[in-house]
Amino acid sequence: MSNNVNAHRSPYDVFSGPNLGYVMEMYENFKEDPESVSPDMAEFFRYYGAPVMTGTTGAHAQAAAEVPEGDFGKVLAAYTLIDAIRNYGHLAADIYPLKDRPRDTTRIELSYYGLTEADLEKMPAALFLQEVPATVETGLDAVNYLKSLYTGKIAYEFGHVIDEEERKWLLSQVETKAYKPTFNADEKKELLERLTKVEGFEKFIHRTFIGAKRFSIEGLDTLVTFLEELVRRSESDAVKKMLIAMAHRGRLNVLTHILNKPYEMMFAEFAGVPPEPFLPEDGSLEVTSGWYGDVKYHMGALYKGEAMDRFLAYNPSHLEVANPVIAGQTRAAQEDTSQPGAPTRNEKDAYAIMIHGDAAFPGQGIVPETFNFSRIEGYRTGGSIHVIANNMIGFTTEFWDSRSTMYSSDPAKGFEVPVMHVNADDPEAVIESAALAFEYRQKFGKDIIVDLIGYRRYGHNEMDEPLVTNPMMYHLVHKHPTVRELYGQRLVEEGVMTAEQVEELDEKIFKLMQAANDRVKEESKDAEPHVNDTPAIVLEGIEPNIETGVERERLEKMNEELLTYPEDFTVFSKLGRILQRRELPFTNPEKGKIDWAHAEQLAFGSMLQEGKPVRLSGEDVQRGTFAHRHLVLNDEKTGKQYTPLQHISDAKASIVAYNSPLTEFALVGFEWGYTLENKKGLTIWEAQYGDFANMAQAMFDQFVAASHSKWGQQSGLVLLLPHAYEGQGPEHSSARLERFLQLSAENNWTVANISSAANYFHVLRRQAAIVGTEQERPLVIMSPKSLLRHPLVGADVEDLTKGSFQTVLEQQGTGQNPEKVEKILFASGKMAIDLAEQVKDGEGFDHLHIVRVEQLYPFPEARIQEIIARFPNAKKLVWVQEEPRNMGSYSYALPYLLDIAEGRTIEYVGRIHRASPSEGDGASHTKEQKRIVADALKKDE
Repeated sequence: MSNNVNAHRSPYDVFSGPNLGYVMEMYENFKEDPESVSPDMAEFFRYYGAPVMTGTTGAHAQAAAEVPEGDFGKVLAAYTLIDAIRNYGHLAADIYPLKDRPRDTTRIELSYYGLTEADLEKMPAALFLQEVPATVETGLDAVNYLKSLYTGKIAYEFGHVIDEEERKWLLSQVETKAYKPTFNADEKKELLERLTKVEGFEKFIHRTFIGAKRFSIEGLDTLVTFLEELVRRSESDAVKKMLIAMAHRGRLNVLTHILNKPYEMMFAEFAGVPPEPFLPEDGSLEVTSGWYGDVKYHMGALYKGEAMDRFLAYNPSHLEVANPVIAGQTRAAQEDTSQPGAPTRNEKDAYAIMIHGDAAFPGQGIVPETFNFSRIEGYRTGGSIHVIANNMIGFTTEFWDSRSTMYSSDPAKGFEVPVMHVNADDPEAVIESAALAFEYRQKFGKDIIVDLIGYRRYGHNEMDEPLVTNPMMYHLVHKHPTVRELYGQRLVEEGVMTAEQVEELDEKIFKLMQAANDRVKEESKDAEPHVNDTPAIVLEGIEPNIETGVERERLEKMNEELLTYPEDFTVFSKLGRILQRRELPFTNPEKGKIDWAHAEQLAFGSMLQEGKPVRLSGEDVQRGTFAHRHLVLNDEKTGKQYTPLQHISDAKASIVAYNSPLTEFALVGFEWGYTLENKKGLTIWEAQYGDFANMAQAMFDQFVAASHSKWGQQSGLVLLLPHAYEGQGPEHSSARLERFLQLSAENNWTVANISSAANYFHVLRRQAAIVGTEQERPLVIMSPKSLLRHPLVGADVEDLTKGSFQTVLEQQGTGQNPEKVEKILFASGKMAIDLAEQVKDGEGFDHLHIVRVEQLYPFPEARIQEIIARFPNAKKLVWVQEEPRNMGSYSYALPYLLDIAEGRTIEYVGRIHRASPSEGDGASHTKEQKRIVADALKKDE
């Protein structure tokens, strides 16, 4: 079988008659002894394999017949040369504006293959090209034609694309110029005007707001040109929404010229006055900002166009972290979750553009994480268009210290992503690359990369002096004309414009900017400074006691349906018996309670019946890490999957559970982004173990905890983080509760460590109720492990039919004689259940009362004060936890306890300060856990 994956057709198609016979004879000799043929021929056979005829017809068959007998070696060499141009032409391409990288033509020289021009002139072009242009007649013409395509201002890398249809389509598009736009004189003038605005905007800020950081786009001005072409094509193709992720470099220019943010708003932000008065009155632009704010080059916007919406994601300084966020938002924009079953999706409705840095693309691990799930069912979006905004430098680090590969884009080759390298100084070539990228995405539904190669006009920020660290590069930059100047000169040479007209256009744009800035000065004279106070509605938090009970009849009917399967579906017998026990809470409650996973499924089902969709994702979530959930069932005989919740009656929304790749960082970003776009229901990410969530710490810090305060973005994302000390070692014990509590402020989220399945049911329903409202905020749950099936955690049906989420639970059996209570214990999660197991009905423990703090943040201070007030003789408030003293919730809770102690002593019971979360062996764990429980429960002498 032929191994050829790089050319249009089998190279053996060019042979017929004696030539073909000879080639076959040589191949047989090669198989017996590779050294019996020439080295070149041996290499050819190793690469292409055995001679296989794919069939020749028409002009190609005629051309093959014209090959003189005995010229087989030259034809093979020519064919190899043609293939090399396609594969290695990028090495010789004119893609570096500063001309500071050598162009390697070695592999595409005729002499490298033992060929002369005379050899090629004897061969017809049709041997090598399927669609031969009229001006291309000979093999030499074909070689020169392909060189002009593959070594110009755009370089192509498609050889690593395995799918033959895709590869052939890409090569055909390049070699027939099918995708290449043409430009008339008016269009060229318009293009120059847009480039003048891009450059003029940067120059105006540089001159007017001296010393201000803006992270200029200069050197990659045509990034805006690229995006403009995508806008044009997207609108003509009925795309509903374009979503863009990018870091700070060039963001202000993209906001202004792609999102249509008025110049006045931008200049107001530089002047330090409120920009809101300059918002377009037609409502076409939406910008949000939190009360605490962020720097201008992190902000985003939504432009609501007549034909298509354009969204630029908000982004912190973590350069690539917005990519999975925008992927999740794009997925949500493509989905309809309003019907039962799984969501329906139209991948043509929306797509993402991810703009990367040349140092960040190969340097940041979140990039391959995002590529890895781009074609996985739960996360695919039908392809993203990636642009590497390639300055050829990262901060002060040049490329040789930035990566181990030749190109920034090389890591993507492992995902079979086609790559184009484009000289950013050629705006028409940039538009060509945008055209091909869009058409590929629309046709194949996969990612594609455009490596837009330019330079950086100034240092990392405009006040840096790059000659200190990068003198050779910046001597070239300082001499190099801008792309506007180059394109203006080109139009003058083509007779499209005069030099005077080019200069007048530059002056016209400057006057436009100046007029906008004058309006800002005039209309902002009396502007009041921005106030950072937290809004009252935020401080009010979630409305207390939101009723979340569900009628028993609904729950019972739903439960029956969840345990009913299609006749042709065979549940694994052991699992079937386990699931069947879920009938007992309804039919024989003395023999069975509703455990954690059962309560979860009933909560999900009730949400679906109320029109609230559910999306659950994470590692192994369909079954659950601890084999507790079984939301998706697998037929024991056929492997077919069945999700009972997708088939309950009266459902008005979709539900899906996706097992994710072994990824935390990018997946949290994806689900976070999904919640920004879908404001109808519950989106949940579950960690395999809570400890693993720290791989996503930047997402928690930059987005989940702070986006409302910084950017005015609200999310109802739910994080389920398994957390409990059960002797499984340092990496399977702690979800790092302390980190979430340290980030807690301004009612930014809810943090809970729940010890009751009923309370879990109610908190999920409460969360679904606030999604899409002013009260919306994330929910972080330290979810259980061994407690998933613990009888003390289980619920009765009546616990789910009435009531609401309780921030505090009191341990039954304790505190029955208030006058005798000497100390009050506070604990959460499994620690609370460990205590409960020992006190049982409370006999012998009159000296204490146990309070389960189910919600840690916002801290239920008022409710705890009410409880403390009932025990006048309690002299001690004791915080009991399983985590080390410097971890867990003690340090967080201490200031609150001090505020409400009123002279009582505050004590701590738990592990001592530790550098590692827990012991490494089960025996030590058991001993320590017993000590903690004993110390907490003992009666003081």
